[in-house]
Amino acid sequence: MKRHSVVRSAALAAATFMAAGLLTSCSAGAAGTDEASTTVQVTLVNHVWTDIIKEKIPEFEEATGLTVELSQYGEDQLSAQYNVKLNAGSADLDVMMYRPLQEGKQFAQNGYFADLTDDVESNADWDWADFQPGPVGTTTFDDQVVGVPIITEQEVLYYRKDLLEKAGLGVPQTMDELEAAAKAIKEQNPGVAGFVARTEKSAAVTQFSSFLYSFGGDFIDEDGNAAVDSDEAKAAYAFYGGLIRDYGPDNVSTDMSWTEAMAIFTQGQAGLYTEADSLYKNATDPATSKVSDTVGFAPMPAGSDGSKAYNIPSWALGVNESSQNQSNAWKFIEWATSQDMTLEIQKDGVPSARTSVWENPEGVTTYPADLAAAIAASTENGVGHDRPLVISVPEAREIVGDPIVVAITGGDSDAAADAANEAFQSLLDDE
Repeated sequence: MKRHSVVRSAALAAATFMAAGLLTSCSAGAAGTDEASTTVQVTLVNHVWTDIIKEKIPEFEEATGLTVELSQYGEDQLSAQYNVKLNAGSADLDVMMYRPLQEGKQFAQNGYFADLTDDVESNADWDWADFQPGPVGTTTFDDQVVGVPIITEQEVLYYRKDLLEKAGLGVPQTMDELEAAAKAIKEQNPGVAGFVARTEKSAAVTQFSSFLYSFGGDFIDEDGNAAVDSDEAKAAYAFYGGLIRDYGPDNVSTDMSWTEAMAIFTQGQAGLYTEADSLYKNATDPATSKVSDTVGFAPMPAGSDGSKAYNIPSWALGVNESSQNQSNAWKFIEWATSQDMTLEIQKDGVPSARTSVWENPEGVTTYPADLAAAIAASTENGVGHDRPLVISVPEAREIVGDPIVVAITGGDSDAAADAANEAFQSLLDDE
């Protein structure tokens, strides 16, 4: 929790960056008074993205003449800092690394974010249109851009090539094919589940969401009302729960998060698994996976409404509305999220929200080819949230996740969806 100034040093890349004219005047500074300021306070979370950008900050300082005052925290510490300082209207924050799906709506409604709309649209070379629609939608509130997505995540299908080949089946492209493959694998391989996924009601919500979208549903409808009692949502609950109940591990528990589900898959005890792409190295590393040499990746199978996986920004950069250094803050964000910088960071294994980086062969060199293709497919129709977009996210996940558990355990998931919808609507009304 120590603030420290990053040591400045000259860098050739900084000169190239400056020559390219990538630093522009910033409208975000309209509310601030930073014309004479030579500092920018940047608050980041402990993350591999942060580790990479920290090494490159001297380039930014050399190019701009600004001094970056960096604060870095764990997730819980970061939330505590924001709660105290933003509630107090403190100007002791300029650039804020935040979770759009966790606190984005709350921060936006409370007026904590500066409006970056003019900034993101003012520099054609930086190219706001290059950012994927799903993440952009989640960092935009009331038609105002409040953040720039820096790290993304999609849900994909992990599968065992050997077990599908043994069953004489191709990679499932539809939900019906997924169920048929799960059934065949379980029947042909004693002790091996056909399908595994998260089962704990809160943890499962994010991965269930892609099933929900692919069946044509969502947590909230276009009018802002609870929608988990729709026919589409009920079909998704029944399908997801049925896959695990009928073709999952024997005596499956209902408290599995990704760690337990991933362990079952990587120890060779399941043939199909839907999970976040960001966790793929757990399955491909021979040190942690017994099936590393036979793992494949594919887009989410299509339901009645097509293949619609979530495509979310897990982290973004925003500017504190109370900051007196808003234009300097935007200069940092513009630099940190430029195409060249984003490419360098993704090459180190951090998935980005820029389309051009995924289309660049250099941007996917560290990913298995089939995983890169699955991610590219997921971004086309990706949905920008994997949980209800509300202020009380933990409570909402508990509510909408309950029918998942009911379906897994063989209960009346339709009735559970009706009850969840009533409780969820009450939460929405309160907010």
